[in-house]
Amino acid sequence: MSQSNVYNLCCRYHGQTVRITCSDGRVHVGEITRINRHTVWIRPTGSLCGYGYGYYGGYRGFGYGIALGAITGVILATAFLW
Repeated sequence: MSQSNVYNLCCRYHGQTVRITCSDGRVHVGEITRINRHTVWIRPTGSLCGYGYGYYGGYRGFGYGIALGAITGVILATAFLW
């Protein structure tokens, strides 16, 4: 997936809970809070069941950043709940 495609997809899902897969195999689940041409910031929501470190006050504001070049996939997390 090209960096411009990832950027457009992240813009489309801004404010929604997504599951982001990186090229190193790590998976991040959280709400997209901010995007620029190089980085997407997500606020973690923990696991898909609603439990995890995101609910216990570790992240405020924008959350943490992930480089767009490292992202291999972005999927709406709500798709896993059906």
